[in-house]
Amino acid sequence: MNTLLLPFLLYFAQQPLPPVLVTDQAAHRIIMADANTGTVYWEWKAGDVAEDHKKWFSNPSDVKMVMDNRYVLTCASGGGVALVRLQDGKTVFYDYAGGNTHSAELLPDGNIVTASSTGNYLCVFRADTSGGYQQGRLKQKVFLADAHNAVWYYGRLWAGGRSKLYAFRYNNSRETPALHKEDSVKIPGKNAHDMIVAPASQTLWLSMEDTLLEFNPGSKKFAPVKSRLQHNVKSISPGHGAPALVTVPKEQWWTDEIHDTEGRSILKKEGWKIYKARWATSVSTSSHTLDNKDGSKKNALKKYTAH
Repeated sequence: MNTLLLPFLLYFAQQPLPPVLVTDQAAHRIIMADANTGTVYWEWKAGDVAEDHKKWFSNPSDVKMVMDNRYVLTCASGGGVALVRLQDGKTVFYDYAGGNTHSAELLPDGNIVTASSTGNYLCVFRADTSGGYQQGRLKQKVFLADAHNAVWYYGRLWAGGRSKLYAFRYNNSRETPALHKEDSVKIPGKNAHDMIVAPASQTLWLSMEDTLLEFNPGSKKFAPVKSRLQHNVKSISPGHGAPALVTVPKEQWWTDEIHDTEGRSILKKEGWKIYKARWATSVSTSSHTLDNKDGSKKNALKKYTAH
């Protein structure tokens, strides 16, 4: 374990703000940092992947805590996707999605899905975590124009591209995973970008080129997210008891500063090229459910443990 990580994890619960996860494209790394000071306590730079695969992790494009905050799921514009154990920084799974990978999500059984924008597809991986990378690992590609995000919520995989949000049914097969398009909803905005679960409202928050929205999967209705920052938001992260985070580019697609929805600066670090920023906490797995045959819900994610 990083020698600074353990005291940090014991310390941050007493701080005004929890830690943040950042995709820093200046150094092609994932950072866990103190939101109060900017001190970096943990980072991952694909150091334990094969040398000729390191380019897959250039310009990291998404990051989130998963599996009760024990693992970090990340992907990069270079095409790579990885599951990293927080305790020791070990890359327990990685593979190549390609197509300018913008988002990654963990499915209830531990398999992984990515969204690739210029590739125009979702990619579903059989995520065997026993050996890092495996040549010829089973994967399925599903067409989705300008795919930018993927989130598992209430028994469906939700993914957005351009001005449509799609619901996919998962076949729940650990060995032969597959997604099947079930429904679509027109989004009242242009060019879907980031999407994440907002537990407090039991909705999905979605950033568009021209607005921020929340989506209720039950009613399939959209509503505005109250924020002073509405345009060209690259990432949004609900507060979990802290202010919601947003990143808006200052140069091209990156920034050196994280704001809250009131426009206040949360953290600024000169030299960082931040694409996305998240609070370093995973969404409760109680909302990551599968349908039983009798219509009830079960939590399959708790049954899965990465090696």
